[in-house]
Amino acid sequence: MEGDPEAAYAHYVLHKFHILPSAFLALPRNEKAFVMASVDEQVKAEKKQAARIKR
Repeated sequence: MEGDPEAAYAHYVLHKFHILPSAFLALPRNEKAFVMASVDEQVKAEKKQAARIKR
């Protein structure tokens, strides 16, 4: 992720989960950290699935 990491996560949750960036950025720190960790896990699972399909 280049630039502002929070903006990149806000972009992801907007498109994937339909959560407005303002709502994401307004979350308490611990909730935002949880969402960010969940996004990381989701992206990892998507990459793993794509690799499986590619084989």
